[in-house]
Amino acid sequence: MLLATALASLIVIVPLFALLVKVPYAHFFSSLGADHALVAIRLTILTSIAAIVISAVLGLPLAWWLSHSPARISHWLRPILLAPIALPPTVAGLALLGLMSRGGLLGKYIYSATGWQMPFTTWAVIFAGVFVAMPFLVLITESTFSQLPRDVEEAALIDRASDGQLFWWIGIPQARSGIVTGFALAWARVLGEFGATMMFAGSLSGTTQTWTLQIYQELDINPDTAYSLSLLMLIIAMAIVIALRKPLREAFAR
Repeated sequence: MLLATALASLIVIVPLFALLVKVPYAHFFSSLGADHALVAIRLTILTSIAAIVISAVLGLPLAWWLSHSPARISHWLRPILLAPIALPPTVAGLALLGLMSRGGLLGKYIYSATGWQMPFTTWAVIFAGVFVAMPFLVLITESTFSQLPRDVEEAALIDRASDGQLFWWIGIPQARSGIVTGFALAWARVLGEFGATMMFAGSLSGTTQTWTLQIYQELDINPDTAYSLSLLMLIIAMAIVIALRKPLREAFAR
Protein backbone atom coordinates (compact mmCIF):
# COMPACT_ATOMS: atom_id res chain seq x y z
CA MET A 1 0.00 0.00 0.00
CA LEU A 2 2.81 2.40 0.86
CA LEU A 3 4.62 1.67 -2.40
CA ALA A 4 1.45 2.17 -4.45
CA THR A 5 0.73 5.41 -2.61
CA ALA A 6 4.23 6.71 -3.24
CA LEU A 7 4.16 5.79 -6.94
CA ALA A 8 0.73 7.32 -7.48
CA SER A 9 1.82 10.54 -5.78
CA LEU A 10 5.04 10.72 -7.80
CA ILE A 11 3.20 10.24 -11.10
CA VAL A 12 1.25 13.42 -10.36
CA ILE A 13 3.84 15.47 -8.49
CA VAL A 14 6.97 14.88 -10.61
CA PRO A 15 5.56 16.29 -13.90
CA LEU A 16 4.36 19.39 -12.04
CA PHE A 17 7.80 19.74 -10.46
CA ALA A 18 9.39 19.39 -13.91
CA LEU A 19 7.20 22.22 -15.16
CA LEU A 20 8.29 24.43 -12.26
CA VAL A 21 11.96 23.66 -13.00
CA LYS A 22 11.64 24.49 -16.71
CA VAL A 23 10.03 27.91 -16.20
CA PRO A 24 12.45 30.74 -17.09
CA TYR A 25 11.85 32.82 -13.97
CA ALA A 26 14.28 35.52 -15.09
CA HIS A 27 12.04 36.21 -18.08
CA PHE A 28 8.71 35.18 -16.56
CA PHE A 29 6.99 38.58 -16.48
CA SER A 30 8.44 39.73 -19.79
CA SER A 31 7.15 36.53 -21.42
CA LEU A 32 3.67 37.09 -20.02
CA GLY A 33 3.80 40.73 -21.08
CA ALA A 34 4.35 39.92 -24.75
CA ASP A 35 1.56 41.27 -26.95
CA HIS A 36 0.47 37.90 -28.33
CA ALA A 37 0.40 36.36 -24.85
CA LEU A 38 -1.68 39.19 -23.42
CA VAL A 39 -4.12 38.99 -26.33
CA ALA A 40 -4.62 35.25 -25.77
CA ILE A 41 -5.06 35.68 -22.01
CA ARG A 42 -7.53 38.55 -22.45
CA LEU A 43 -9.54 36.62 -25.04
CA THR A 44 -9.66 33.55 -22.79
CA ILE A 45 -10.82 35.53 -19.76
CA LEU A 46 -13.56 37.34 -21.69
CA THR A 47 -14.87 34.27 -23.51
CA SER A 48 -14.70 32.11 -20.37
CA ILE A 49 -16.74 34.65 -18.40
CA ALA A 50 -19.31 34.79 -21.22
CA ALA A 51 -19.45 30.97 -21.32
CA ILE A 52 -19.96 30.73 -17.56
CA VAL A 53 -22.72 33.34 -17.55
CA ILE A 54 -24.57 31.47 -20.29
CA SER A 55 -23.96 28.16 -18.50
CA ALA A 56 -25.41 29.60 -15.29
CA VAL A 57 -28.51 31.06 -16.96
CA LEU A 58 -29.30 27.72 -18.60
CA GLY A 59 -27.62 25.21 -16.29
CA LEU A 60 -28.95 26.24 -12.87
CA PRO A 61 -32.63 25.79 -13.83
CA LEU A 62 -31.68 22.49 -15.49
CA ALA A 63 -29.92 21.29 -12.33
CA TRP A 64 -32.94 22.27 -10.21
CA TRP A 65 -35.30 20.44 -12.54
CA LEU A 66 -33.12 17.30 -12.54
CA SER A 67 -33.04 17.27 -8.74
CA HIS A 68 -36.85 17.43 -8.59
CA SER A 69 -37.88 15.50 -11.70
CA PRO A 70 -39.27 11.95 -11.64
CA ALA A 71 -36.52 9.34 -11.42
CA ARG A 72 -37.78 7.54 -14.53
CA ILE A 73 -36.96 10.67 -16.57
CA SER A 74 -33.79 11.96 -14.88
CA HIS A 75 -32.30 8.45 -14.77
CA TRP A 76 -32.05 8.41 -18.56
CA LEU A 77 -31.63 12.11 -19.28
CA ARG A 78 -28.82 12.79 -16.79
CA PRO A 79 -26.16 10.60 -18.50
CA ILE A 80 -26.82 12.32 -21.83
CA LEU A 81 -26.53 15.80 -20.34
CA LEU A 82 -23.31 14.92 -18.52
CA ALA A 83 -21.73 13.09 -21.47
CA PRO A 84 -19.45 16.01 -22.48
CA ILE A 85 -17.54 15.50 -19.22
CA ALA A 86 -16.21 12.17 -20.50
CA LEU A 87 -16.33 12.93 -24.22
CA PRO A 88 -12.93 13.22 -25.97
CA PRO A 89 -12.33 16.92 -26.79
CA THR A 90 -11.84 16.30 -30.51
CA VAL A 91 -15.13 14.41 -30.65
CA ALA A 92 -16.81 17.31 -28.84
CA GLY A 93 -15.40 19.70 -31.45
CA LEU A 94 -16.61 17.47 -34.26
CA ALA A 95 -20.08 17.34 -32.71
CA LEU A 96 -20.18 21.14 -32.59
CA LEU A 97 -19.11 21.33 -36.22
CA GLY A 98 -21.84 18.83 -37.11
CA LEU A 99 -24.37 21.14 -35.50
CA MET A 100 -23.22 24.68 -36.35
CA SER A 101 -21.02 24.48 -39.46
CA ARG A 102 -22.22 25.75 -42.83
CA GLY A 103 -23.56 22.26 -43.58
CA GLY A 104 -24.51 21.38 -40.00
CA LEU A 105 -27.93 20.38 -38.73
CA LEU A 106 -28.67 23.90 -37.47
CA GLY A 107 -25.86 25.89 -39.05
CA LYS A 108 -27.07 25.33 -42.60
CA TYR A 109 -30.33 27.15 -41.84
CA ILE A 110 -28.52 30.01 -40.12
CA TYR A 111 -26.09 30.33 -43.03
CA SER A 112 -28.89 30.16 -45.59
CA ALA A 113 -30.83 32.93 -43.83
CA THR A 114 -27.97 35.23 -42.80
CA GLY A 115 -24.80 34.17 -44.61
CA TRP A 116 -23.07 33.83 -41.24
CA GLN A 117 -21.52 30.72 -39.77
CA MET A 118 -20.31 30.25 -36.19
CA PRO A 119 -17.17 28.08 -36.62
CA PHE A 120 -13.84 29.94 -36.47
CA THR A 121 -15.33 32.98 -34.77
CA THR A 122 -15.15 34.21 -31.18
CA TRP A 123 -18.71 32.96 -30.71
CA ALA A 124 -17.42 29.47 -31.48
CA VAL A 125 -14.98 29.76 -28.56
CA ILE A 126 -17.86 30.75 -26.26
CA PHE A 127 -20.16 28.01 -27.53
CA ALA A 128 -17.44 25.38 -27.11
CA GLY A 129 -16.90 26.66 -23.56
CA VAL A 130 -20.59 26.33 -22.73
CA PHE A 131 -20.73 22.82 -24.19
CA VAL A 132 -17.83 21.49 -22.11
CA ALA A 133 -18.39 23.53 -18.92
CA MET A 134 -22.13 23.48 -18.31
CA PRO A 135 -22.20 19.74 -17.44
CA PHE A 136 -19.75 20.43 -14.58
CA LEU A 137 -21.98 23.19 -13.27
CA VAL A 138 -25.07 20.98 -13.56
CA LEU A 139 -23.33 18.03 -11.89
CA ILE A 140 -22.27 20.01 -8.80
CA THR A 141 -25.39 22.13 -8.40
CA GLU A 142 -27.81 19.24 -8.91
CA SER A 143 -26.01 17.33 -6.16
CA THR A 144 -26.31 20.38 -3.91
CA PHE A 145 -29.99 20.93 -4.71
CA SER A 146 -30.69 17.26 -3.94
CA GLN A 147 -29.24 17.62 -0.45
CA LEU A 148 -31.34 20.61 0.55
CA PRO A 149 -33.91 19.96 3.31
CA ARG A 150 -37.35 19.42 1.81
CA ASP A 151 -39.35 20.78 4.74
CA VAL A 152 -38.80 24.41 3.70
CA GLU A 153 -39.92 23.64 0.15
CA GLU A 154 -42.96 21.75 1.40
CA ALA A 155 -43.94 24.68 3.61
CA ALA A 156 -43.60 27.04 0.65
CA LEU A 157 -45.72 24.74 -1.51
CA ILE A 158 -48.43 24.77 1.15
CA ASP A 159 -48.37 28.56 0.84
CA ARG A 160 -48.86 28.08 -2.91
CA ALA A 161 -45.38 29.12 -4.00
CA SER A 162 -44.66 28.53 -7.69
CA ASP A 163 -41.76 26.48 -9.04
CA GLY A 164 -39.99 29.68 -10.01
CA GLN A 165 -40.36 31.11 -6.51
CA LEU A 166 -39.03 27.89 -4.99
CA PHE A 167 -36.02 28.05 -7.28
CA TRP A 168 -35.16 31.74 -6.77
CA TRP A 169 -36.07 32.29 -3.12
CA ILE A 170 -35.35 28.88 -1.56
CA GLY A 171 -33.11 26.81 -3.82
CA ILE A 172 -30.56 29.43 -4.90
CA PRO A 173 -29.91 30.97 -1.42
CA GLN A 174 -29.54 27.59 0.27
CA ALA A 175 -27.32 26.14 -2.45
CA ARG A 176 -25.01 29.13 -2.85
CA SER A 177 -21.93 27.22 -1.66
CA GLY A 178 -22.48 24.46 -4.21
CA ILE A 179 -23.23 27.01 -6.91
CA VAL A 180 -19.95 28.83 -6.26
CA THR A 181 -18.13 25.48 -6.38
CA GLY A 182 -19.82 24.60 -9.68
CA PHE A 183 -18.97 28.02 -11.11
CA ALA A 184 -15.30 27.66 -10.18
CA LEU A 185 -14.97 24.14 -11.61
CA ALA A 186 -16.79 25.08 -14.79
CA TRP A 187 -14.62 28.17 -15.23
CA ALA A 188 -11.47 26.11 -14.71
CA ARG A 189 -12.73 23.67 -17.36
CA VAL A 190 -13.24 26.51 -19.84
CA LEU A 191 -9.79 27.96 -19.14
CA GLY A 192 -8.16 24.61 -19.89
CA GLU A 193 -10.22 23.75 -22.96
CA PHE A 194 -8.13 22.86 -26.00
CA GLY A 195 -9.38 20.11 -28.31
CA ALA A 196 -12.98 21.20 -28.87
CA THR A 197 -11.92 24.81 -29.37
CA MET A 198 -9.19 23.82 -31.84
CA MET A 199 -11.64 21.73 -33.89
CA PHE A 200 -14.56 24.14 -33.77
CA ALA A 201 -12.98 27.60 -33.53
CA GLY A 202 -9.46 27.19 -34.87
CA SER A 203 -6.49 29.22 -33.67
CA LEU A 204 -6.75 32.72 -35.12
CA SER A 205 -4.75 35.30 -33.17
CA GLY A 206 -7.00 37.85 -31.50
CA THR A 207 -10.17 36.01 -32.56
CA THR A 208 -10.08 32.38 -31.44
CA GLN A 209 -6.55 31.73 -30.18
CA THR A 210 -7.10 31.04 -26.50
CA TRP A 211 -4.61 30.64 -23.68
CA THR A 212 -4.04 26.90 -24.20
CA LEU A 213 -3.80 27.28 -27.96
CA GLN A 214 -1.21 30.00 -27.46
CA ILE A 215 0.83 27.64 -25.26
CA TYR A 216 0.68 24.99 -27.98
CA GLN A 217 1.91 27.47 -30.60
CA GLU A 218 4.63 28.96 -28.42
CA LEU A 219 6.09 25.54 -27.65
CA ASP A 220 7.58 25.52 -31.18
CA ILE A 221 8.31 29.24 -31.44
CA ASN A 222 9.33 30.32 -27.94
CA PRO A 223 9.35 27.57 -25.27
CA ASP A 224 10.11 30.12 -22.52
CA THR A 225 6.77 31.83 -23.16
CA ALA A 226 4.99 28.46 -23.29
CA TYR A 227 6.35 27.48 -19.87
CA SER A 228 5.57 30.89 -18.38
CA LEU A 229 1.97 30.75 -19.60
CA SER A 230 1.69 27.19 -18.31
CA LEU A 231 2.96 28.18 -14.86
CA LEU A 232 0.36 30.92 -14.58
CA MET A 233 -2.36 28.45 -15.51
CA LEU A 234 -1.00 25.96 -12.97
CA ILE A 235 -1.16 28.63 -10.25
CA ILE A 236 -4.79 29.37 -11.08
CA ALA A 237 -5.68 25.65 -11.14
CA MET A 238 -4.00 25.00 -7.79
CA ALA A 239 -5.72 28.02 -6.23
CA ILE A 240 -9.12 26.75 -7.39
CA VAL A 241 -8.52 23.21 -6.15
CA ILE A 242 -7.22 24.36 -2.75
CA ALA A 243 -10.13 26.76 -2.28
CA LEU A 244 -12.69 24.09 -3.17
CA ARG A 245 -11.41 21.18 -1.09
CA LYS A 246 -14.13 21.40 1.55
CA PRO A 247 -17.03 22.46 -0.75
CA LEU A 248 -16.26 19.57 -3.10
CA ARG A 249 -16.48 17.04 -0.28
CA GLU A 250 -19.76 18.54 0.85
CA ALA A 251 -21.20 18.62 -2.67
CA PHE A 252 -20.86 14.85 -3.09
CA ALA A 253 -21.49 13.81 0.52
CA ARG A 254 -24.69 11.94 -0.05
